[in-house]
Amino acid sequence: MISRKPSLRFLSTTLVLFAVFVTLCKGDPDPIDGFTAVPLNEDNFVLQKPYDVNPSDRYSFENGIRKLWVYSNDNPFKQDSDTKPRTEMRMTGYDYSDGVWQFEGYAYVPSGTTGVSIMQIFGADNQATSIMLRVYDGQLKYYNTDVIEDNIYDRWFRVNVIHTVGESIIVFIDGTQKYVADDKGGSDHYFKFGVYTQEGSSDYMESRWKDVQIYNNS
Repeated sequence: MISRKPSLRFLSTTLVLFAVFVTLCKGDPDPIDGFTAVPLNEDNFVLQKPYDVNPSDRYSFENGIRKLWVYSNDNPFKQDSDTKPRTEMRMTGYDYSDGVWQFEGYAYVPSGTTGVSIMQIFGADNQATSIMLRVYDGQLKYYNTDVIEDNIYDRWFRVNVIHTVGESIIVFIDGTQKYVADDKGGSDHYFKFGVYTQEGSSDYMESRWKDVQIYNNS
């Protein structure tokens, strides 16, 4: 029997295929790698809703799912406010001015909801927010400009937003990096999620959230 040594081409191809296999098995790094979850309880979730309605008329929390809705003709969350209608959770207890912080949650937006912010980081130098994730006709956008994700209606999707104060904000959808924006400054920041009316809104707006978490990487 004649034995043959494997060719260099065969060995090279085998090594390449093995490297691809290892990469596929490992997958992309998770956005929460290197971060530490901070403890949360219901005291950290503060509801902001139209001032003249009961909380249960705009918010429910059942089976781990927070459902928030608002109408375009609702009143603002404070009687003396000139802001547009909202039903949002304002995360408290972890306001920050430096470091690296991350918001995580699983979001669901029913079809028909449009012209609305579903998540934001409050605080900036020359405007109210450092970022808004808005929904327009089934697209998730950076404010009302760049598309971050298409076809978000009627499905759960994972949202991770990493804020490196003074540097950048990175948005991940379903574990994949989708968008990077420059930080907008400001010395006091916090996370919010829900529905906050924007231009071109539908009459009814709704988002649902579960497994909301805040992380820190100090």
